[in-house]
Amino acid sequence: MIAKVGRVILRIILIMILIGGAVQLYLLRGSKEQSIQINNPQVRYQSTPTLLIPGWGGNTWTYQKLINTAQKRNVAQKRMTIWVAPNGHVRIKGNLNQKNSIIQLLYDWNYTPGYQAQTKQLTRVMRILHNQYHVRTLNVVAHSYGGTEWLHAYISSPDIQKNIRFPKVILLGTPVDETFGERTKFTKWLFKKSKDSNFKLMERQIRHTSLVRIGKIYNWMGAKGGRTDGEVPHIQSEMLRTLLQNKRVNYAEHVYPHTNHVQLHQKKQILNDILKTLWYK
Repeated sequence: MIAKVGRVILRIILIMILIGGAVQLYLLRGSKEQSIQINNPQVRYQSTPTLLIPGWGGNTWTYQKLINTAQKRNVAQKRMTIWVAPNGHVRIKGNLNQKNSIIQLLYDWNYTPGYQAQTKQLTRVMRILHNQYHVRTLNVVAHSYGGTEWLHAYISSPDIQKNIRFPKVILLGTPVDETFGERTKFTKWLFKKSKDSNFKLMERQIRHTSLVRIGKIYNWMGAKGGRTDGEVPHIQSEMLRTLLQNKRVNYAEHVYPHTNHVQLHQKKQILNDILKTLWYK
């Protein structure tokens, strides 16, 4: 009897694993590519591609609406999908030989407790884009931990700083220092109270980091009932000011009212602002 129950439990576990694997494969399928007509007089059509970086647990759905909107309006087109595995193995589908190309980055597994593993994977992806696809300029849209990963990857990589120019970087609800809660207000000396070892590491590294090849960083936050988007308090994003102080970089913050963490990559107004910022004249 006990053996029979054990076999039943084992079968249930195997079925759950198979279902989970199938769901994960579906979530990582990548958005559909659709060629656009280069005929919108309001749009700047240029060779600089845009990399879309998802946050924790992000997948194809994260930027599905943004990609569909851009393609429907003949503004930009998804031309490449990059899958990166936890062991650093990178699989790439597509090319970048079209104007206003979008690159969709998908992590095979991004349900880890932190973002350090994805930072290493993202660093490898950007190096491959430069070394194998000759990418010398790259725009970035990054949600949540995706933005944190980009900051760490950039600040810790002299070769990326030297080889790739980033005209526009849009961060959506990105935590930079996770020490503080929503009731904390930013002050110039707040960094001295930080207990976030990852932030302190960036703070040390950025002293020797050149930001001259970054055009502008847009730090966009959502507000849902206070100084938080429901998941990331504003102060955790605002601490980016500390990293950028005394650095010659164009920087702008904006808060979207009545917007939660997920809506930062789904809300119509924000999608329109992303399109305008990256591609409209």
